[in-house]
Amino acid sequence: MTPGLRLAPVTPANFETAVAVRVRPDQEHLVSSVVKSLAEAYVHPRTAWPRLILDGNVAVGFLMAFLDIDWDGKGVDFRSGLWRLNVVPDAQGRGVGRFAVASVAAELRRRGATRMYVTWHPGDGGPEGFYRRLGFELTGEVSGDQTVGVLTL
Repeated sequence: MTPGLRLAPVTPANFETAVAVRVRPDQEHLVSSVVKSLAEAYVHPRTAWPRLILDGNVAVGFLMAFLDIDWDGKGVDFRSGLWRLNVVPDAQGRGVGRFAVASVAAELRRRGATRMYVTWHPGDGGPEGFYRRLGFELTGEVSGDQTVGVLTL
């Protein structure tokens, strides 16, 4: 893992840097843009936790966690986890994704969570192998057209 990695809240000062974070063109169908994520964070301020991933002062990614969302819409099953992960092409394969997952896990533990959820688009070129290598297990659920995984914290 790259030792200079850190998270920073998205602020007016780094907004343009954040929205410039883009994945490879062949990955764009797998994850929403940072612009869409920040719009969702704006309309879900209590449950969205957006962060810029920096290597020193260089933006290498963006993540957004979800915090205590009403998963089933019935007020019974509240979940937290990784909502979005965008890593710039030059930083892929350098531990940025592992750092992002570990950072969200640490924040969720700090908030008292015992499980971390993530969803991904199944199929070739998708991130399933990445999440499974980090210990996420399939729940057997789907969310829309995405597979749901869970990691015990």
